[in-house]
Amino acid sequence: MSLKRRDFVKLCAGTVAGLGISQVFNPSLVMALEKAAKKTPVIWIQGQGCTGCSVSLLNTVHPSIKEVLLKIISLEYHPTVMAAEGELALEHMYEIANKYKGKFFLVVEGAIPKAADGKYCIVGEMGGKEITMLELTEELGKKAAATVAVGACACFSAGIPGAEGNLTEASSVKTIFDEAGIKTPVINIPGCPPHPDWMVGTIAHVLLYGIPELDDNARPKLFYGLNIHENCPYRSYYESGTMSPVFTKKEGCRYDLGCKGPVANADCWKRHWNNGVNWCIENALCIGCVEPGFPDDMSPFYESM
Repeated sequence: MSLKRRDFVKLCAGTVAGLGISQVFNPSLVMALEKAAKKTPVIWIQGQGCTGCSVSLLNTVHPSIKEVLLKIISLEYHPTVMAAEGELALEHMYEIANKYKGKFFLVVEGAIPKAADGKYCIVGEMGGKEITMLELTEELGKKAAATVAVGACACFSAGIPGAEGNLTEASSVKTIFDEAGIKTPVINIPGCPPHPDWMVGTIAHVLLYGIPELDDNARPKLFYGLNIHENCPYRSYYESGTMSPVFTKKEGCRYDLGCKGPVANADCWKRHWNNGVNWCIENALCIGCVEPGFPDDMSPFYESM
């Protein structure tokens, strides 16, 4: 079975019955990806962060995380979910990177600290030598076919680790690549954390069809092409000037409480989270975690009326 790119894009964009890929089981998609995954391994590394992006990935429902890891993505290295550890795991990672040089895809979660020669984030040790996240990102980045930066910490201003006051010089993947002269393409999947669809869908598109169409911030337009405020179900309240004084009052817009929807671009409003149960603005407000400058430029997150 094959899946046309047009159908895949519709699926990823959440236009099939209003659902996204983590809420729709599509046998042709899984079958096509299973074939592509055998030829294109994925190496996932983690720097400064909370592992929230990996936790979000594990929350994917349909296809299940088992199918994602064993069929959709040939995940050869992931510090959180793999059974192996230490030099054994690192040796396998380097073996895959060398064997599939120019063919594997690198996923980077978390920021990369540059201060103290990168020693603020040691990710392993081989032969008695410590390996920093900075070294690993540069070394694997040079060999990868493309790199996917997942989560706010790996994108733009390096998220929470890169916020004002940090001493580690936490940096994004693109910053590290630019400074090291690495030409490998970088796809940004921001969010704190990103929706599982954004990660699985982007990696799937790269495996099947290559790099998707990106916006000016190197984000896939599939998921980040529309403004949250313009499409918010509470937009009519904004137009009528009806503002919520507190989060628990549903009949009103949350702009005066600090909602960053007007400057945020993502499809949270139609994709929803937690298997389609809800999304940020239903319970609180948008903090603009998908945009450059997060969190500093989006602070304070909450404001009082």
